[in-house]
Amino acid sequence: MQILQPEGWPRPKGYSNGAAVFGRQIFVAGQIGWDETETIVSDDFAEQFRQVLKNTLAVLTEAGAGPEHVVRMTGYITDRDEYLAAGKQMGAIWKELMGRNYPVMAFVIVAGLIEPRAKIEIETTAVLPG
Repeated sequence: MQILQPEGWPRPKGYSNGAAVFGRQIFVAGQIGWDETETIVSDDFAEQFRQVLKNTLAVLTEAGAGPEHVVRMTGYITDRDEYLAAGKQMGAIWKELMGRNYPVMAFVIVAGLIEPRAKIEIETTAVLPG
C-alpha cells in the first residue's frame, strides 16, 4: 500500500489521507459490537469498538487477510460525544488489535443503527497484495 500524503499537508493522526493499492479486494459488511451469538457485548462505546474490530478481523481471516491489509474503513456512530470521550481507549484498542496500520477512514454521525443498542458500525475494505 502506498500512503498518499500531499506535500505540505499535516500528517493526520490515526488515519491516512489516501492510499493506492493493487491486489485482491475484500469487502467486509458493516460490523457492530455484538458477538457470534448476535448479543451486544456491552453498552460501553469503547468495548463495542473492540468487538467491531474483532468481528472485522474474523471476517478478514476467512479471506487470508489481517489488519495489515485494511485500506479503508467507514464508521457510523450514534453519539459524537461518546465517540470523543472514548478516544484514548479506542486508540489503545486499535494498537492492540490493528497494530500500526492507519487506513483511509471516515466517521459519520447517524440518528441510529438497525440494532437499537449498537453505538458504532464499521464497514471495511482490505486488499491482499498480488
